[in-house]
Amino acid sequence: MFSITTEQLNSWLSTLIWPLARILALLASTPLLGSSSIPTQTKLGLAVLLAILIAPLLPPLPQIDPGSGVGLIVLMQQIIIGLAMGFSMRIVFTAVEMAGEITGLQMGLGFATFFDPQQSGQVQLVGRFYGLLATLTFLAIDGHLQVIAILAHSFTTLPIGAEGMSTTSFTALVNWGIKIFMLGLHLSLPVLTALLITNLALGILTRAAPQLNIFAVGFPLTLGIGLLVMSWALPYFTPLLNQLFQESFSVMRSLSSKASVAGIP
Repeated sequence: MFSITTEQLNSWLSTLIWPLARILALLASTPLLGSSSIPTQTKLGLAVLLAILIAPLLPPLPQIDPGSGVGLIVLMQQIIIGLAMGFSMRIVFTAVEMAGEITGLQMGLGFATFFDPQQSGQVQLVGRFYGLLATLTFLAIDGHLQVIAILAHSFTTLPIGAEGMSTTSFTALVNWGIKIFMLGLHLSLPVLTALLITNLALGILTRAAPQLNIFAVGFPLTLGIGLLVMSWALPYFTPLLNQLFQESFSVMRSLSSKASVAGIP
């Protein structure tokens, strides 16, 4: 007669549930793979498939009952690890969209908004354009495959157990999150500089010719110069995005390592 003991059942559950928790948390928080436009059944099926493929490669699991208090703590730790890894990747997309928000406001396109399914909210036209450019760059460098590879490797560098992420890992994540505003400002700096010069020139022109209708001249001029500078800056935009993605991959690896450091490359 075929029988299953409690130890065998707990071993099978822990082999699947704990890795699945980390994978689901990563898929829920990472851009593109965690987009709300992807059906929930698809994301759940992908997570289960990854868990089944990764399970044979896992190091020896701790002998902990998944239903016990310690088992629930281990489950929460896996969720936190997955969320932290996905959040480190989402920071790049947030910084890119922030650069688009700043650029659009300075160009006078603050009223042109679209619904972004990834952010589940309204974003400006330029921010949406920058976000699509970042998504295409992410796919072009096989970023989604690199995220899955880092996830699979994290079970070796940070195995499932009672010990979760270190304090330095959280410090590294905070330091990386601080760079949202700096990266957004750097990406929008060419357009901001050109529009600042344009506004100064319009101010001088208004003082020289008070009868000039500044609103009729200024809006199309700032819009045209902003679009022109954006077209000039786009060839340099993609290599910078590639560099930011590589830095985010390094942060993901440091978060899933016991020897992570607080500094960010």
